[in-house]
This record gives sequence, structure tokens and C-alpha cells, in this order.
Amino acid sequence: MFKSGFVNIIGLPNAGKSSLINRFMQDTFSIVTSKAQTTRHRALGIVNGNNYQLVISDTPGFTNPKNRIHDYMNKKILDSFKDADIILFMVELGIDKNRDVKLIEKVKKSKTPVLLLLNKVDKVNQTVLENESNFWKSEFKNIEIWMISVKENFNIENLRERIIELLPEGPKYFPDDAWTDKNERFFVNEIIREKIFKNYSQELPYVSEVITEKFKSKNKIIKISSLIIVEKESQKGIIIGNKGNSIKNIGTESRKDLERFFNKKVFLELNVKVYKDWRKNSNYLKKLGYN
Repeated sequence: MFKSGFVNIIGLPNAGKSSLINRFMQDTFSIVTSKAQTTRHRALGIVNGNNYQLVISDTPGFTNPKNRIHDYMNKKILDSFKDADIILFMVELGIDKNRDVKLIEKVKKSKTPVLLLLNKVDKVNQTVLENESNFWKSEFKNIEIWMISVKENFNIENLRERIIELLPEGPKYFPDDAWTDKNERFFVNEIIREKIFKNYSQELPYVSEVITEKFKSKNKIIKISSLIIVEKESQKGIIIGNKGNSIKNIGTESRKDLERFFNKKVFLELNVKVYKDWRKNSNYLKKLGYN
């Protein structure tokens, strides 16, 4: 019997969803930084076994919408309930649970099997662990609760085996050599965005987006030209930095990761362009893939 299915990971920003999918994929599949709301686009990760195919979806973190991007991100999360065979509802231990109200209610109404993942058990003491476990047991009467630590790889393999066990009988949706539904440019954009999140503070990473305009692979060399989008001229100046040092640093760090990712030598060209208030502009959002 061959088993297959779609497993969608949902939760608040910074719960560890991207880190979990990276564990399952044994690779840096999703953007991971210490800042919340780094994942914007839903991507599929494909794990192939001898008798199963697991298709994992890393969704953006659920948030109170402040702009069109937040609306787009929340819609992707709600859509994930419609096409999932299993939902992984991921919670960061030790946070204010009141922020979860809307998502909790959505999970309660889900007709899809849900596993509740209480993440970061390594960061809380036994009292907090027991209190939160009791809270979630009272919220969900018949839900399967898993204590995990993605960072420490605690209980992750057992969780993976349980997910495979719950998969329904089904077809092979993707070829054996497929590992994602996204193309190379998507991962170029994600790697560069990750460097922006790591190197700039305050709001700048959140008003930035990346488009890869050129991706040419020949033999063992890849030539890439990418554009960093910001909302204001002042932000463009910060991205570039004094004498271009800041964007040069972003380019160097990105190129090193891209070479590891593609296992080829990479020539990366970065430029910066202002799309005024792009997060509020429907035309810009569509051009940047938010549709």
C-alpha cells in the first residue's frame, strides 16, 4: 500500500514552522531568522519514502492584518485547511495565548485531523510545561498533543513517523526526484531576504522584497541578477549603505549560501529599486507574486 498526503503547518509568527519543515526536509528549505513574520509565501516541500510521499506546506504566521500583505498571508493560512490531509498546529510555549483566539477557533472547526505541536520545550521549566499542557487539553478535548523542540531535534523523528502513519492511501503526486513545487528563483529570493532580515533592524526587513530578474545556469556557473524592492528612497540608501558597503555585504553572504545551495559557483548582481508603498498597491503586489 502506498500512502501520500498534504501536511500543512500553521501557527503564529516565530512558532518554529520554518525550522520544522527544514528538519523534515533535512535542508534549509524555508527562510529562518529570529524575527517574526519572515515567511510570506506558501511553499511545498516533498519528502519521498519507499512506500509514501509526504507533501509539507510551510505557511506564513497568522497575524492581525495591517496591510494587504497580511491579508494575503492570512488567506494562505485559511486556504491550507481546505487542501490538507493533516494539519500541524504549532505553538511556541511560554507566549500569550490570547493572541491565538482566531486561529484556535479555526482549528476547533477543522474537519481535518490536527496534531498540536508544543514547541521549544527546551526553553521552559516543568511548571510552565504542565500549565500550558493543561491549558491546551482544556481547549481541545480530543486533540493529539506533541511536546517537541525543533532546535534540539527532540521528538521530531517520532513525529515524522506518526505523520506517515496517519497519511491516507493515495497516489504519488510528484516524481521521485522532486523536492519542492518552487523554482530556483524562489530560493534565490528567500536566501537574499534572509540576509536582509539578519543584517538590518527595525522595520526595514518588513518593507523589503526581492525579485530575481535573471537566472542563467551553464556548466558549473550560475549568473544571477536580483532586485531588492523597498518603499522609500531613504530605505534604498540604508540598504546600499556608506559607499555601497551594506549591499556588498548582503551580496557576499547571499552568494556563499547560494553556492552551497546549488553546489555551483555563483555570480550575483544586486540592485535596489523603490516601489512607493508597494505593500498597499495591488499592482505592485501582483507583480511581486502576491496573488
